[in-house]
Amino acid sequence: MEREPPWRASESNGEKTGGERSASARMEDGFSSYSSLYDTSSLLQFCNDDSASAASSMEVTDRIASLEQRVQMQEDEIQLLKSALADVVRRLNISEEQQAMLSRKGPTKARPMIAALPLRPTVNNGNVLPKKSGTLPSPSGSKKDINSPATKSVSSLSSSSKFLLRSPYSTVKRTSSSEQVGPTSRKDSGGDAKSNRTRTGSTGSNSSGKRASESKQREPVFSADEGYVKMYLKGRPITMYMPKELVDTYCLEAKADLPAKKLKLDWVYGYRGRDCRSNLYLLPTGETVYFIASVVVLYNVDEQLQRHYTGHTDDIKCLAVHPDKITIATGQVAGTSSDGKQLAPHVRVWDSVSLNTLHVLGTGFFDRALVCLSFSKSNGGSWLCVVDDSNDHVLSVWDWQKEERLAEVKCSNESVFATDFHPTDANIIVTCGKSHLYFWSLEKGSLVKKQGLFEKQEKPKFVLCVTFSENGDAITGDSSGNILVWGKGSNRISLAIQGAHESSVFALCMLRNGTLVSGGKDRKLISWDGNYQRIQTVEVPELYGPIRTVAEGKGETVLIGTTKNYVLQGSLDGDFTPITQGHTDELWGLAVHPLKHQFLTCGHDKLVCLWDSDAHQPVWTKTLEDAAQSAGFHPSGATVAIGTQTGRWLVLDTETKDLVTVHTDGNEQLSVMRFAPDGNFLAIGSHDNYIYIYAVAENGKKYSRVGKCSGHSSFITHLDWSVDSQYLVSNSGDYEILYWIPSVCKQVVSVETTRDIPWASFTCTLGFHVFGLWPDGSDGTDINAVCRSSEKRLLATGDDFGKVHLFSFPCSQSRAPSHVYGGHSSHVTNVNFLLDDSHLVSTGGKDMSVMQWRVV
Repeated sequence: MEREPPWRASESNGEKTGGERSASARMEDGFSSYSSLYDTSSLLQFCNDDSASAASSMEVTDRIASLEQRVQMQEDEIQLLKSALADVVRRLNISEEQQAMLSRKGPTKARPMIAALPLRPTVNNGNVLPKKSGTLPSPSGSKKDINSPATKSVSSLSSSSKFLLRSPYSTVKRTSSSEQVGPTSRKDSGGDAKSNRTRTGSTGSNSSGKRASESKQREPVFSADEGYVKMYLKGRPITMYMPKELVDTYCLEAKADLPAKKLKLDWVYGYRGRDCRSNLYLLPTGETVYFIASVVVLYNVDEQLQRHYTGHTDDIKCLAVHPDKITIATGQVAGTSSDGKQLAPHVRVWDSVSLNTLHVLGTGFFDRALVCLSFSKSNGGSWLCVVDDSNDHVLSVWDWQKEERLAEVKCSNESVFATDFHPTDANIIVTCGKSHLYFWSLEKGSLVKKQGLFEKQEKPKFVLCVTFSENGDAITGDSSGNILVWGKGSNRISLAIQGAHESSVFALCMLRNGTLVSGGKDRKLISWDGNYQRIQTVEVPELYGPIRTVAEGKGETVLIGTTKNYVLQGSLDGDFTPITQGHTDELWGLAVHPLKHQFLTCGHDKLVCLWDSDAHQPVWTKTLEDAAQSAGFHPSGATVAIGTQTGRWLVLDTETKDLVTVHTDGNEQLSVMRFAPDGNFLAIGSHDNYIYIYAVAENGKKYSRVGKCSGHSSFITHLDWSVDSQYLVSNSGDYEILYWIPSVCKQVVSVETTRDIPWASFTCTLGFHVFGLWPDGSDGTDINAVCRSSEKRLLATGDDFGKVHLFSFPCSQSRAPSHVYGGHSSHVTNVNFLLDDSHLVSTGGKDMSVMQWRVV
């Protein structure tokens, strides 16, 4: 039984404490006693009083009671503050409502008739929103902090008054609508760009670290009188007016159909060499095998054909080919599905001829990701060794056909870069990584470690790669540029090639004829004979970057994967040609040529690339000074405009890639570059909340600024032009839909004017014709890109869970069904149909891949 505290005893003994005084009395003397509240002298005196002993316990009780009284006074003080602040919020609400009433009666000079625009209240929801995105809570970014609108309305109040949100006055009412809406929630990232979104995990690039919404979202509402549908994103209402001709026949409950067409993955552009190794091999079929995102590509260069293994659900990080040259093992990172479920890291063993999955290993055993794996060589390849990315980097050996784990051991708490079985003894495994080289022997179900002894040789910081000679010697390459040979069965160095490379040795490959090939950070490819004497040195051009991995090709050729994500084919004499290439940083910009089977991509790596979608090769590439964010072709196809992250934008000649002009608008990223269908205007959507309008002449060669459209409270996300180039519709980060006459930079507030405008494109994610694409529980930022096909029957979207969706168009029934396609392992940042709708192109953000889908 708990003892009664002494101050409770004093209360029961009839001592009257502050808790028993009337609330009004407390409030009256609350402020007057303010200075005495924090008087700690008596407490200090008590702490320093040596006479305070068991004998004076009564005095202790009195003092505690006194302290209790003061605490109570402080609580009274806080209660007073609460009341005062609640009153402030109530007065603010009344003031806002009065202002709304006044603004209904007549427009103000600063922003003509903005409050009268029916779409505005649906997105602002009564919140007092700051003008600039520097302080604007954008609904994207880190995707973690969630604040109530009341926080925005009283943002000037100190953070200590957050308890206000519980007061009955804290629900901010909408300012210009009679319809009452409950408090909404809103993501807050301090105005960060959406592209700053990153995964919560440490290993992959998938943005699916996002949690799916846990609460059921409100159902859309159809108003037959007004002719609008109101949908809710995270509780926030968005009103979308439909064309007049549809009002009488529209039924919200009607079910939409799946599209008649489907997508088939046709081509994958890019390769992951930047941060992965030993992931490039030639198969006997003549196919080169490598991976990017969650797709393994089997590319027959001679026949210009690709096949794809798409069994993975997230970033692939490692690959191994069985001695039979048919069976392949690949390992992926942990991920999150679109409904918030964790997807475990695992290894998939599959057949490279049929592309069928044979076995899945280690679900629930591996942690975070798989970093390297290798098949045994001497026992028919029946074992597979795997190292995961847990803190201990656990090494495990599997009988993959039985899906049984034979042994496991903590390998190292430092990074592990490579693992391999000995070619003639399946019981010996070598691992290497940061400051270690270990020789493991499998004995009676356990792995026993012998450390590689560097002795007189200076120990390198990283042992980066390992291979074996024909006689069974292990050969390592390290960060000091040395190649070391370790005698068979020994953990001692038998031969050292000092300074084989000028810096790190990233790759070692033993060719069939006994020649050793090494590749390094110095971009040099060096061949060595059986006695480790240098035969030849060639240098890979700087454009392609350092050599990450080397594999034996057909005949005398070698395949090279580089850290700049090129796959090169060439010989030991030099003369390298890229067989695939890609971006090296986050990818957002995508534009389709209006007259040819070409498309352009640009990204944060400052690279702009024009691709031929038939030849699957780049037409040209160009490096910019700034990270690129967006792109758009002039309708003539003669020029293309590129928006950067710095507010600068430039126009390139499509044929020659020459610079036509450079302009700067603001200093924030430009998310959209959209030419009018008649080619006479360019609209630029910026993160500074403005849309900049330029008049265009001479086939996209000459630009003069018309002005800027001001009215959004958050950054611009999407823009579309009307068919006649007279109107513009825009979406913003706080889910606003606004309409404009761009030639005079004026906002259009009349619903009757805007509802029947035919639009040349549908890239806006919010609008009556597309609202059915939003899934249940969406937070308003899950869909990054939308594109309607030219023949107006299909709508494609790219989402934050690495998926491309294909809907029927128009998509104006709630939660319309779609065909769903995986392949990307990161948020899909953009989608676009080619000019004749034969293909769809999608870009992955962090996975840096470009995927071309055939419409079938």
